[in-house]
Amino acid sequence: MAPTKEVYAVLDRPLKDVEDPRPVRQLRKLKWGLVPSWSKTPEGGARMINARAETVHEKPSYRRAFTSRRCVLPADGYYEWVTGTQERELEVEGKKKRPRKQPYFVTPADGSVFAMAGLYEFWRDRTLPDDHPQSWWVTCSVITTEAETSPLAVSPADGPRALAEIHPRMPLMLTPDRWDAWLDPARTDADDLRELLAPPPAGLMRAYPVTTAVSNVRNNGPELLKELEGPEEGTLF
Repeated sequence: MAPTKEVYAVLDRPLKDVEDPRPVRQLRKLKWGLVPSWSKTPEGGARMINARAETVHEKPSYRRAFTSRRCVLPADGYYEWVTGTQERELEVEGKKKRPRKQPYFVTPADGSVFAMAGLYEFWRDRTLPDDHPQSWWVTCSVITTEAETSPLAVSPADGPRALAEIHPRMPLMLTPDRWDAWLDPARTDADDLRELLAPPPAGLMRAYPVTTAVSNVRNNGPELLKELEGPEEGTLF
């Protein structure tokens, strides 16, 4: 799944055109790249694929969704690219960096589904009539946190030993015991919700090198998940 494409999300929300106001757990397709409801255009959505856990409660683009429109984004895992030390330092500072290098696939070591904390938002396209099927956009963002520095559950033979050696950030994984609380729209206290954003227990993930073909968004097939015996590109390890 690439930014701006549709992704699956689980959320609790009342069903449309139904008298019962109680929220119902649903699986929806959302566009990845959050567009705030107050935005005049949707162009900024491509830049808002991630929200930082440390500041999500106070950023104007995310704080309303944080207290009322939260979701879980299920996935087999996620791709990340190893970069040089200086490149990673520039990324942390929000500065321009050189192209990424070797891609890795990060996935739960026990083969389970990876549940990422997310937010979703509605945006009305005022250039279209009310009955137009694309008059409303439903977009989402993945919440990220600092990458773990503890050892991976399974490390590649020639490669990173911790998620932090791959990238300084990682999607915030919600363990099953937090799903109900995170999805509950009745929970609106920001301080209470921030406690749910604590990092998951360490050592739940594994990472392995995959083909550099995944770096091109035009490629989309099962071969992108195949574990390689070693990295295709030179790494730092």
